[in-house]
Order: sequence, then structure tokens, then C-alpha cells
Amino acid sequence: MNVEIKTAIIGLGSVNRNLLTILAQKRERLARDYGVKFKIVVIADSSGVACNAEGFDPSAIVSAKASGRRAVDFDGALPGQTTSKAIGDCACDLVFEASPVDLKTGGPGLVVAREALSQGVSVVLANKGPIVVAYNELHKLASENHAGLKYSATVCGGLPVLNIGQRDFIAADILKLRGIFNATSNFILDQMTEANSYDDALAEAQRRGIAEADPSLDVEGWDSANKLLIIVNSIMQANISLDDISVTGMSHITPDFLLSEKQKGNSVKLIASAENNRYSVSPVVLPATDFLAQCQGWEMAVEMHTDIFGIHYYKLWEREPIPTAAAMLRDAVHIFSAQREINVTRKKK
Repeated sequence: MNVEIKTAIIGLGSVNRNLLTILAQKRERLARDYGVKFKIVVIADSSGVACNAEGFDPSAIVSAKASGRRAVDFDGALPGQTTSKAIGDCACDLVFEASPVDLKTGGPGLVVAREALSQGVSVVLANKGPIVVAYNELHKLASENHAGLKYSATVCGGLPVLNIGQRDFIAADILKLRGIFNATSNFILDQMTEANSYDDALAEAQRRGIAEADPSLDVEGWDSANKLLIIVNSIMQANISLDDISVTGMSHITPDFLLSEKQKGNSVKLIASAENNRYSVSPVVLPATDFLAQCQGWEMAVEMHTDIFGIHYYKLWEREPIPTAAAMLRDAVHIFSAQREINVTRKKK
């Protein structure tokens, strides 16, 4: 028997539009293999919020956004209504939150996540802001209200860094972690190694729609630092803040320096690392044989050293947000699969 999940889609940018496309394409597969049916009853963007108890067609939402329509243009628009109230009034079970990132206050995404969890509504985040600003608070709310909270899409898109650390490393300690967590910075360094200027490489990344509107988040290491913060708090029980991470950007690096290192057989990468309670993001010169040195272009990667599971290496190529959207779906399926198992166990008792 399929479980119908009344779902709110918060933010109608590229990530959630790709998620809606996946939900439409994989509808039958999700019902057959995982016993879940996502019914989109709330949509929201910067214009406002709309509710449809019968459910919005995911493909129709994507087409409407492509033609310039906004949430307030849909049937069921609720002028003046807050997103949080609409989620409660429409009896949502799940929120997919992918609104614009605010790393200082958490932004509207934090408000929505906080209110949804307080109502017992599960939350899946692609937006780093809420989990960076209020990690402990959100986990406490989720626990107190028996709601699911997952956010694997906030770090490295489709690369299952958090899933591996939380699910698979049973009773293990992660002794050392290194990674390339920002594909934009990796692309720019590769372009500069080919004698392109920093400005030209950044412009190309922005032209492709990959670089952040504020490029300092990418090239000065802050995006990587925020991802490192989420990872170490989630799978290494670090309980740190951003102030505990030493951050050095890469805007000072020149093509001449990169070419010089390439001639020596080396590669320069923006590396996030955690070891012995020390956390950093900085450009690092690596020998060509190093795993992370082989992370090229739009790839992201992570290397994890454990005490009982050996050393693990993972890499992902992601130039568009489809894997990030897929990670949100993965999180939601895990939440409701776990809840269904709990309910079955309770019934048996």
C-alpha cells in the first residue's frame, strides 16, 4: 500500500524545478519500489504561496515557471498568507526547502524549517542556511516533535557524504577527512592552469549559471567552509561553529603559479580538511598522484580515513543541479521509509 505524502515545495529555482521533474518522471517507480506518492499541495516562491488540496501537477509547475508565472499566479494563491501557515493549514507531511541561501541569519528558509518541525512536519533541505545557522536547534525540534530532518543535498549535491558517514560507518571513528566541496572553485583553478585569467575563468563559471551571485562564497572558500561545518557536525560529532574553521581563499592565486606547479607534476586544489580537531579550507599543492589532485573540472570529492572501515574515496561530476535534486528525493524516501518501519513495529507490539 502506498503512503501519500502531502508535500510543500518551497523555492521554485533550478533545484526544486529539477526535483519536480524527477517526481513526475519517477512517479510509478517511487510507488512500485518504495511505496510512496508525493502529492504537491503547497508551492511557494518569493512572490508568495499557493495551496491546492487536490495536488498540483509537478510538470505543470515546471512549465508555468518556465513561462514566467509565479506562485501567486497559480489557482489556490493565498495573498498575504505566510508559507509557514499554509504548510499547517494544508496539512503537509513534508517540506522540500530550496529557497535562496542566507548564511548570516538563515533567511526565510530557517523560518519555514523551524515552524514546520515545530508542527511535526518533516523537512528536507537543499538550502545550507538553516542548518549552518541553527544546527542544534533544528535537530532538537525534529526530535521533540517526531519529525524527520535531512539535508544531504546541502553538501556536494548528489555525493552521499552524510549518508555514508551516518548510515554505513557503524561504531567507527572518522580520523581524518579531506575534500573538494565546491565544483566552481575547482573549475576555475583548472581553467587558470590552462593559462586563462582568474576573471575570465570566473566569468565563464557565472555564464554557465554555476557560480554563486556573490562569487566570494565560492572562491574565498566560504561555501566549502559551510559544507565542512555541516559534515563534521553531522558525522564527526564536532559541535563546532564557522569561527572554528580557518579559511583562506584562492583569489590571490595566479595562472603563472598554477602553471609552475603543473610543470613540477603538482596540482593546486581548494581543500577542506578535518583532523585532530583542526578544521580548515585553503589552497593546497598536491602531487599528481594524490586522489584529490585527480578531481577535475566540475567534480567534487571526499576522502575519509576511519579506524575500522579503512580509507574511503568518493568522487562526483556535477555541473547541473539534477543530482542535488535527486539527493532531496533520497532524503525524503529515507525519512518516510523509516517512519513506516516504526509504525509497522508498533502495530506488531
